[in-house]
Amino acid sequence: MEKTIKIESKLSNLSVVENAIDTITRDSGINRENYGKIMVSVMEAVNNAIVHGNKYNEKKFVNIFISLENNLLEVTIEDQGKGFKPSEVPDPTEPENLENVNGRGVFLMKNLADELRFNKAGNKVILKFKNIIS
Repeated sequence: MEKTIKIESKLSNLSVVENAIDTITRDSGINRENYGKIMVSVMEAVNNAIVHGNKYNEKKFVNIFISLENNLLEVTIEDQGKGFKPSEVPDPTEPENLENVNGRGVFLMKNLADELRFNKAGNKVILKFKNIIS
């Protein structure tokens, strides 16, 4: 199964992505534990694309590609921003960063997805979730 979503960079469009994840997980039999990991990771990635990547510019789009095959869910989120260097995002678990709100999304994605990759430019993230159907 594959699904492509293209949204304008408005936070109100997060609900479009949320509804798509709800439908895919329900229709494919993804269990509750994996549903939570997928939802949080994908919503963080899309939110980051809108806020940090496209800087809320409604003329820029966020493209989401979802693929479910052989018990592997892969979600790719790409914005039209300049990108960033994931290695430069501060670790939110370090004492000096505990009150910093930036960097938590990448931390969550890294810890919830089975695999997290960014393209070289830093404007595309690929989240992989393995063995998600019970």
